[in-house]
Amino acid sequence: MEGIKGKVAVVTGAAKGIGRAIALRLAKEGADIVINYRTNSDSLSELVSEIESFGSKVITVRGDVSVFEDAKNIMKKAVETFGTVDILVNNAGITRDGLILRMKEEDFDKVIEVNLKGAFNCIRHVSPIMVKKRSGKIINISSVVGITGNSGQVNYSAAKAGIIGVTKSVARELGSRGINVNAVAPGFIKTSMTEALSDKLKENTLNSIPLKRFGTVDDVASVVAFLASKDSDYITGQVINIDGGMVM
Repeated sequence: MEGIKGKVAVVTGAAKGIGRAIALRLAKEGADIVINYRTNSDSLSELVSEIESFGSKVITVRGDVSVFEDAKNIMKKAVETFGTVDILVNNAGITRDGLILRMKEEDFDKVIEVNLKGAFNCIRHVSPIMVKKRSGKIINISSVVGITGNSGQVNYSAAKAGIIGVTKSVARELGSRGINVNAVAPGFIKTSMTEALSDKLKENTLNSIPLKRFGTVDDVASVVAFLASKDSDYITGQVINIDGGMVM
């Protein structure tokens, strides 16, 4: 895709799952990659090797995006190494599912802190970099449950709905500076997180998807790559569902 080669992309929560696929796809398109991760992963060195095999440069930065100074440090390390940040993908997220009658306060707070405040923190620290050069692409990973809600996910749904509000607000603020801000809302994507769900739940979910298959991490990475490319230069403030038609 045009306009990605030679750019610098920060991908948060990139050690596994959707974030890993996004980092790989952007590297394949020619971007240099800053991998943010919170906890050590056995597959991290493998990911670095894969990215380097595409001819891209890569660094890893450990940090918790829900911590303001950690988010600042991620962007600082990116600029120290590569000189700038052209693309930010806010992917880092966690779940702490539970029905509202039993949900602990800390489980609500932690999901909001990581999934929503984490995105704010990273946008807050990347914005001055992008505003200075009057260009940039910010892609936030929301979820269809941020649109529809979901039983047992009050915290996660609230955070992902908040991401949509952040996306639209920041798009309005930064549009005149040449910065595009969009979100993607994945549906049921096959990851280690969804594999833990019951067969009954998977069957019921599949029946609600018109395309009659679950999504893959590559399905999400492809749309993110499009939003990071010049092909999306006239798109901002939008939320693109990647869900096989589950939510229309």
